[in-house]
Amino acid sequence: MIDSHQHFWNYDAERDTWITAEMAAIQKDFYPDASYFNANEINACVAVQASSSEEETLFLLALAEQSDFIQGVVGWVDLQQANIEDRLAYFSQFETLKGFRHIVQGEKDPEFLKGKAFKKGVQALDAFDYTYDLLILPHQLQAGIEFCQSLEQKIVLDHLAKPPIKSGDIGEWKRQIKAFKELTHVSAKLSGLLTEADWKTWTSTQISEVIEVALDVFGADRLMFGTDYPVVKVAGELAQWIDVYKSSISSLSSNEQAKINEQNCKNFYALD
Repeated sequence: MIDSHQHFWNYDAERDTWITAEMAAIQKDFYPDASYFNANEINACVAVQASSSEEETLFLLALAEQSDFIQGVVGWVDLQQANIEDRLAYFSQFETLKGFRHIVQGEKDPEFLKGKAFKKGVQALDAFDYTYDLLILPHQLQAGIEFCQSLEQKIVLDHLAKPPIKSGDIGEWKRQIKAFKELTHVSAKLSGLLTEADWKTWTSTQISEVIEVALDVFGADRLMFGTDYPVVKVAGELAQWIDVYKSSISSLSSNEQAKINEQNCKNFYALD
């Protein structure tokens, strides 16, 4: 399998304030350990930014230079800056860089995705064959749908917009996410789901229900397997997530499973 969503970092308590005390399991450094992932049937990954800085992007690119396990990088750049094309031209020298992400889930302005400068920045990615990872929360779903409707380039929805599994009520999320069925240029990642459930009492049934919705909306052609490692560790072990994931897609044909496990990620991010 190819993991479409992993993170690596040098843990910095002052910078990484989103890693709270209750997430102590990941308050440390994480680097690519191919043997560990190979043992869990993961042969390669896409490393995704966790910190909003160009230094983070360069850090991930340096790791990719050192490890063949990292086949692609989704970095960060200020998409709202006036000279965005110049910065993208600079980054185009790095073959491993496949796309960019902005942590929209952290933006408090409900109109953020409608901002002209931001939208212009995302649109600029297309000319450089870069993808865009859309990271939003359930309350931002409608804005995210309208954002995707206004664009035609390659976008992937991270973590299925974080369905509110812990609340026990995914009805509104389920209703809204159906809009993506018609947005065929938008893919989605089956990742980050255990951490949206109760970290101690989640059940495989809760997770499978969400994956079933995703299969109905996006189909086998627009979904990618991901772990959100190491964040997944706050709610369970990597092997636990993989077991639930595999069980949830077991009714699909071997060809459909292969698409979600590997091929869709290769195609979306243009991995070698």
